[in-house]
Amino acid sequence: MPDDASNSTRPDARSVPTIDELLCFAIYSAEHAFTRAYRPLLSELGLTYPQFLIMTALWEADALTMKVLGERLRLDSGTLTPLLKRLEAAGLVRRARNRDDERVVDITLTDEGRALKDRSAAIWEHMIPAVGLCREDIDTLRSSLGRLRERLDGIGEVEG
Repeated sequence: MPDDASNSTRPDARSVPTIDELLCFAIYSAEHAFTRAYRPLLSELGLTYPQFLIMTALWEADALTMKVLGERLRLDSGTLTPLLKRLEAAGLVRRARNRDDERVVDITLTDEGRALKDRSAAIWEHMIPAVGLCREDIDTLRSSLGRLRERLDGIGEVEG
């Protein structure tokens, strides 16, 4: 017969959350659902979801350094570089070494990349109602997720 004292240190099976109770899984699966929902819309623009995020950041600013773009999208250069190479090959962006500092890579939109912004408006027209939330609820959710990300980033910085 098992010793009751040894059982007291083991977690109760009910204390371990189910997959549906995990916040991380809810966010992970929602992210995948977003990607699937965007895929057919973005294919009309010739973009993948990560490329679309890059283009959206550049549509806001038109020109960013690779470092700033990576910080903005929370992507490291190893992830960002191949995405930018494909966007450059498609004629949507230009990558160039900064004249004042060769270590800095400037990313700018081409005319074709700028023109794609107008075509992307249909994506927003489709996705906002597809989400099924009013603007206020979207803003609240986005703000809550931002605070969550900052807290989790803080944990990684303390431990890392």
